[in-house]
Amino acid sequence: MPYPAGLPIGERWLDCSEQQEIVFPFDGSPVALAPVGTPAQAVLAVDAAASVRAELAGLSAGIRRTLLIGIHDALAERSGEFEQLLVLETGKPLTDCRTEVARALTTWSASAEEVAHLHGETVPLDLQPSGVGMIGYWTRRPAGIVVGITGFNYPFLLASHKLAPALAAGCPIIIKPAPNTPLTTLWVVDLIRGVLHDHGVSTAAVQLVTGGIAVGEALVRDPRVAVVSFTGSAAVGHQIARDAAPRKVVLELGANTALIVASDADVEKAVDAVIRGGFYANGQACISVQRILVHDTIADDFERMLLARLPEVLVGDPRNEGTRVAPVINEASNERILAWITAARASGARVLAGGHRIDRSIAPTVLTDVPYDALAWCEEIFGPVVVLQRISDLGSAIELVNRSRYGLQAAIFTSSLQRAFRAINELDVGGVVVNEIPGFRSDIMPYGGVKDSGTGREGPRFAIEEFTVTRMAMIRP
Repeated sequence: MPYPAGLPIGERWLDCSEQQEIVFPFDGSPVALAPVGTPAQAVLAVDAAASVRAELAGLSAGIRRTLLIGIHDALAERSGEFEQLLVLETGKPLTDCRTEVARALTTWSASAEEVAHLHGETVPLDLQPSGVGMIGYWTRRPAGIVVGITGFNYPFLLASHKLAPALAAGCPIIIKPAPNTPLTTLWVVDLIRGVLHDHGVSTAAVQLVTGGIAVGEALVRDPRVAVVSFTGSAAVGHQIARDAAPRKVVLELGANTALIVASDADVEKAVDAVIRGGFYANGQACISVQRILVHDTIADDFERMLLARLPEVLVGDPRNEGTRVAPVINEASNERILAWITAARASGARVLAGGHRIDRSIAPTVLTDVPYDALAWCEEIFGPVVVLQRISDLGSAIELVNRSRYGLQAAIFTSSLQRAFRAINELDVGGVVVNEIPGFRSDIMPYGGVKDSGTGREGPRFAIEEFTVTRMAMIRP
C-alpha cells in the first residue's frame, strides 16, 4: 500500500507534522513512517462525525448491507497483501496473520447479514388498565458517534470488530489504532472510505486518528461521543470507563486464561491444545492458554508429553511458513516477560522449558510450582509462557480458576458431560470451551468477559446492539 503522510479525517486526508517509524519486531528494520495525530485533529474528527450522524442514521437497511458486502469484497481482494503487512507490523507468524485476515473477513460478511435482524417488537400496553386501546412497540436506533480504540496484537481484526457493527448499526465511527501497529488499520479505513464514496455515502462516516494518550482522552471525553469500544489492558480500560462516564463503554480487556485437564481427559488432545493454544500470536492473545490445571492422576503423563512436543513450537522468522513463535511486539515487553519469569523462579517456581531468549524471541516457556501471588500466575503475561499446576479434583480447579480478577474465557478437557456442564455453570468467565483450546473463538458468538476482563459483548449481532439504543413508541389512536 502507499503509506499516507496524513490521516483520514472528515472528507479528506489531513497532513500531520509528526511521523513515527514502525519497525519489524523480528529484526528492528523499518517498515514505514506512520502519521501521528494530535488532540486537535481528534476534535476535528468528532466534528466531522457529528455532521454526518443524521446521514448515517437515515441509511436504509438495504444500503447498509450493500456497503458492508462491498467493503468485505474490497478487503478480500487484498487479503494476501494484508497478511504480509500484518507480519511486518505485528511480528506475528504468517500462519497467525492468515487466521486474523480470515476472521476479519468473516466479521464483515456476518455483520452484513445481521443488518436484516436489527429490529424491535410490539408490547401489550393493555396489561395496565390505562393502556387499553393503545399500541406500543420499540425499535433499535443508532446510538450515535462510536469511538473504537484497538490493541496492537490484532489490528485488522480488532478494528473490524468495531467498524463493521458500527456501520451496520448506522453509526459514524472514529478508530484509534495502537501506536505500534497503525499501518494495517490505515489501509483498511482507506479502502472502506473508497467503498463509501462509490456508493454516495460521506467518507466522514469512517475516520482514523493516531496518537498517544492525549488523543485518546480527547476522543473519549468528548460529550458528543455515544459509545466507546476499547480492546486492551484492564488498567487502560478502567480509565477509559471513568473518562467516558456516563456514556456507554464496551470493554474487552485482559485475562490469565485457564485450561482444566480433568482426570478423565484425553491427555494427548489436551497437550495438543496447549501446543496450539499457548503460543500462537507469540502468546500475545488475551485468550491464549496461560494457566493449566491438571489432575494429579495424569499430571506426570501430561507434563512428559507436553515437554516432548514443545520442540514443535518452532522459533524463528515470522515470515517463514513453519514459524510458530517470533519476537513479541517490542523490547520493553520482552524485558517485562523475562522479569516475571525471573521473579516466579525466585519465589520457588521451576522452569521446565524455555525461560530464556533465542535471539530477539523468548523461547516457548513452561513453568510449574508458581506461587498464586506471582505475576506469572495472577496477571496476564502476554507472551509465549504457560504455567502448570496440579489439582486434586474438579471443584478445587474451578475455585482456583475463579480466584482471579479476570474472567474472559476458560476451557476444560473431559469425557464427562457432567463435568463439562459443571464447568460451564460454575466457571466465572464470559465463555467456556469444552475439549478445545480456550482461545477458540467464533466471531459470530457474544464475546466478552466479566470482572476485570471487561463489560459488554462483541460479535456482529451483539456489537450492533451495543451500538444502538431502544426507542419506545406508545400510541393512542
